[in-house]
Amino acid sequence: MRLRPGRPDLDRYSTRFDVPAAGAGPSVTFLGVSTLLLDDGETALMTDGFFSRPGLLAVGLRRLSPDPARIDAALSRAGVTRLEAVVPVHSHFDHVMDSAHVAERTGAVLTGGESTANVGRGHPLPAERIDVVAAGDRRSYGPWTLAWVDSAHCPPDRYPGVITEPLTPPARAGAWRCGEAWSLVVTHDDGRSVLVQGSAGYVPGALAGHRADVAYLGVGQLGVQDEAYIRTYWAEVVEAVGAKVVVLTHWDDFFRPLDRPLRALPYAGDDLDVTMRVLDDLATRQGVLVHFPTVWRREDPWALLP
Repeated sequence: MRLRPGRPDLDRYSTRFDVPAAGAGPSVTFLGVSTLLLDDGETALMTDGFFSRPGLLAVGLRRLSPDPARIDAALSRAGVTRLEAVVPVHSHFDHVMDSAHVAERTGAVLTGGESTANVGRGHPLPAERIDVVAAGDRRSYGPWTLAWVDSAHCPPDRYPGVITEPLTPPARAGAWRCGEAWSLVVTHDDGRSVLVQGSAGYVPGALAGHRADVAYLGVGQLGVQDEAYIRTYWAEVVEAVGAKVVVLTHWDDFFRPLDRPLRALPYAGDDLDVTMRVLDDLATRQGVLVHFPTVWRREDPWALLP
C-alpha cells in the first residue's frame, strides 16, 4: 500500500483550540503528547513529563538519552518548580523517558507500574522516590486523588512487553517497552474530575463504575484504525465515564521540539482527519464537546461543562 504523503492541516481545527484560560483554582496545562500539568495553585502533578522529543532519525538509528537542557527549558517555561508526583501513562520512550529527570528536578515521586519503576531505578532515583502501583490503587496528593485503571496501548504497539530491569540510558527506543498502561481517573476535593487516557487503547469494561466530567483523550494512531475500533474506543472510554467535555491529546508530532509550533503526526503514522470525522459524529449525537488544548496555556476545561 502506498503511503499518503504529508500530514493533516491543523488550521482546519483552529476554532477548536478554545479551552478557556484558567483563573484561580484547578487547571490543566498541555505540554505535548500526553504530558499534562494539573495544578490548583498549591499542589501540582504531572503525567509523563516528556520534553526531550528526539528527532525521527535519532529514534530510528541512535541510542537515546533524556536532554537535560530541553527538560529544564520546558519546566521553566511552564513555571514548574515543585511537583508532588510524576505519573507516566505507560513506559514507551515518548511518555516515560524523561520522567525520572523531571521527578528529580521537582522533588516528585515517580509513580507507576514496575516498568516505570525500572526507569526510575536506572536513573537512578532513590527507592523512596519510586512508588509502584497496581490496577485499582489510589493515591492522594493534597486535594488531588488518582485512581489507576487497567488500559492498553493502541494497536500496533511497536515496543510491547515489560521493562524487567533498571533501564539506564543511552538506550535504543525499543528498550522503553510499553509495560503497564493506565487510564488515570483524577478527582479534586472541590468536586472536579478528569480522565487522562494517554493512549488510544482500552480494556473492555475496565472503566465501568468510574466517572469523570472531562476526558483528556489520547488519539495517537487512532486515525489508522477501522471505524468500528474508533467507535468502540469512544464507548469504552468517553461514554463509560460519562464525560461531556473531551480534550484531545497525543496528536502532535513528537519528533519535533516543543520550541517550534506543534503540528499533527504525518499520514504515514496517523490520520487526524479520520479521527475527527468519526469522533465529531459521535460527539454530536451524544451532546459532547470536542476540543484541542493550547500548548503552554493554563486552561480550565471544566468551564466548558454544560
